Amino acid sequence: MRSFTIVLLIISVLFSCSDSGKNKKPYRQKSVGNINSLQVIVSDDLWNSEVGSEIRKYYTAPTDGLPQDEPLFSINQMRPSTFSGFVKSNRIFLHVSIGDENKVSIAQDPFARPQTGGIIMGKSEADLIDLIAGSYERIIEALHQSEIKERQRRTSKSLLRIDSLELDFGVSLKIPSAYRVAKKTDDFYWIRKDLKSGSTNILVYEVPLSMIRDDSTAISDIITIRDSISGTYIPVEDEGRFITEPAYSPYLFYTEIDGKFAFETKGIWEVKNEFMAGPFLNYAVRDSANNRYLMLEGFTYAPSVEKRNLQFELESILKSARIK
Repeated sequence: MRSFTIVLLIISVLFSCSDSGKNKKPYRQKSVGNINSLQVIVSDDLWNSEVGSEIRKYYTAPTDGLPQDEPLFSINQMRPSTFSGFVKSNRIFLHVSIGDENKVSIAQDPFARPQTGGIIMGKSEADLIDLIAGSYERIIEALHQSEIKERQRRTSKSLLRIDSLELDFGVSLKIPSAYRVAKKTDDFYWIRKDLKSGSTNILVYEVPLSMIRDDSTAISDIITIRDSISGTYIPVEDEGRFITEPAYSPYLFYTEIDGKFAFETKGIWEVKNEFMAGPFLNYAVRDSANNRYLMLEGFTYAPSVEKRNLQFELESILKSARIK
């Protein structure tokens, strides 16, 4: 009788665990870390070898579209032996090691939540170098998207409401409440956040589909449009004009915003004949249903301040766009 009772108790516990497992995910500690702060778990020997040089080559490469070199990620190297406990909660990490196989994977929430990690194992240093070179693009993209989501999560805690933006342009943006509407017309919005020295800014306007050609001339069309609109609506002193820096060749990429094709342009703006300049990020979103390109732009003016994370916040805002 006693053994039967024990068996029933075991079955009850098993079913209880099974039922709870259907509704609950395994516990993970809350992830931590500054935006774009990458923990690199690798031995000192590898870090000080060609393997470490290869990691730094890609993961601390200059960020596109900034006036001064700033790395993609702020890196902190850590020995595998110290990667335990609370240290495992860093939101993004890269784990590189010698092992019995060549393998690259991207892990989601392995030790904390939310968390994204790139894991690279190679049989030799030469294999690791090849694997790092062959996988950096997809790992960096996964880390980047993870950080965009985190930046948007932080923004969502306190949002600026601009109902008229949706009425005038059929678009909503998740914008931090620290921003304000600096200028508004029927066909142009300028939204800004004041910094200790300078500001971060968002522009919203639209142009007909025919104004941007779908070929190699697209970038010149986009620059012509932004110079015309921004030069007209952004006031500057002493008869200066807000334009794209002609000596700095902008970057052009193809992406999606809210499921719609978009041209992504990164470059430098300046005020002609003045010592004012900074980075900009422009999305020309093809909205065929409304026969337009919706233009979403973020730019920063912050003299003597690092601008990577300021532009990153603007990117996260623009990528939150939802278009009717």
